[in-house]
Amino acid sequence: MNRFDFLRPASLAEAITAAAVLGSVYLAAGTNLLDLMKIGVTRPERVIDISRLPGLDRIEWLPDGGVRIGALVRNSDLAYDARFAAAYPAVAEALLSGASAQLRNAATVGGNLLQRTRCAYFQDTASACNRREPGSGCDALQGENRLHAVLGWTEQCIATHPSDFCVPLAALDAVVEIEGAAGRRDLPIEALHRLPDAISATESVLAAGDLITGLRLPEAAAFAGHARYMKLRERTSYAFAVVSAAAMLDMDGDTIRSSRIALGAVAAKPWRAHAAEAALVGQRANRETFETAATAALADARPSGDNAFKITLAHRILVRALTLASAGTPKVMPALPASPFPEQHAPAPKGDFHVA
Repeated sequence: MNRFDFLRPASLAEAITAAAVLGSVYLAAGTNLLDLMKIGVTRPERVIDISRLPGLDRIEWLPDGGVRIGALVRNSDLAYDARFAAAYPAVAEALLSGASAQLRNAATVGGNLLQRTRCAYFQDTASACNRREPGSGCDALQGENRLHAVLGWTEQCIATHPSDFCVPLAALDAVVEIEGAAGRRDLPIEALHRLPDAISATESVLAAGDLITGLRLPEAAAFAGHARYMKLRERTSYAFAVVSAAAMLDMDGDTIRSSRIALGAVAAKPWRAHAAEAALVGQRANRETFETAATAALADARPSGDNAFKITLAHRILVRALTLASAGTPKVMPALPASPFPEQHAPAPKGDFHVA
């Protein structure tokens, strides 16, 4: 690990001023940053510890029925908040399907949004990677790429975004709160992460020194009773998604009034499936309807190498997520959150962890 200066500002304003210096990075839990520093992918000159900044670790319910989540709220604290899990069950399920319990106890909401890709070529400093070194190329294009993107990729980059949490957030139109040198601004989460274009593989729209301070979710009571997050992974725990899907339905009997759908691990950002949502309006909740919606969601998918199978898997996981959502949100979080395997239910943690 290279030498760096370590700062611990006492206020948000001090943190933003410190981060304006070239070569600075923010540190919260460090569950992603420290790993990248150890392997030489990230070499900051200044590390700015924001983990003790006041006021960023709160879950606040808003007058309009929505919720504001501070950037330093721990993933596990949010997932196990009974009121939050009941209001946004798919988000809680996504959080509990990510990483290990130890990491969820440390990782923060803000850090989760800005996870770097787990592409092996990004993490290997001997490989060409436009994200790590712009203009160097993308060795993943002709390399081991079975887990790479099938939507929105270009010759610049075929990496995927690794977050589970961000997938239902994208489906629910979450808003990200950002503070920076230019002041405070709000940004729809769908606009936070960039798809690679013809000349750039930049991951987000954040400017140098910008800090995510929180995010807001709109009221979503109409979807709480029929909401699921499904994740297919190469092993049941401690693995990133091969494909994933968030599905939320507003039902009138067996007819779908509206829906919210997003896919994960298929692109450089969580992939909101607007075409699939449109295909479900006014339709009966059955296998044929869900197959049609999944086909619409993946109409633009194309393999980026040796990963054509991911298109089939994404189709199937979305059909499974819609099927389970239509059956209703489980009253107790499944023992294996987000698993596509037969449902098993665990006792409610702390004696009272019902999600609906």
